[in-house]
Amino acid sequence: MTDQTLRGHCLCGAVTFRTEAAPAGPSVCHCSQCRRMSGHLWASAYVPRAALVIEGPVRWFDSSPEARRGFCPTCGSFLFWEAHAEETTSFALGALDRPTGITLEKHIFAADKGDYYDIADGIPIRS
Repeated sequence: MTDQTLRGHCLCGAVTFRTEAAPAGPSVCHCSQCRRMSGHLWASAYVPRAALVIEGPVRWFDSSPEARRGFCPTCGSFLFWEAHAEETTSFALGALDRPTGITLEKHIFAADKGDYYDIADGIPIRS
């Protein structure tokens, strides 16, 4: 592995992941599914599925006909999102070890955001 390796893990440490690929699309998702799954919103980036090494007992949940979500069956940490029609895996930015070197690029599904907060950080909104 190189100095560029990103590493992350769930809260209890049972699931770990790593990648040497450059993450793409760092974003904050405000959709109702991410809000329910995470308790607020979900920050993620993605890499090619083949470039992400996942170790440990991930449990996958088909959250829609289009996608599935991966979480730790022990502590419940929501770690991964995969569209069935794509060859990428999104991973939770909050689960990464620091420093990440990642900067958010956009907010997505902002039209679905909760009514209890405003998006006021100046990052572009793409709904």
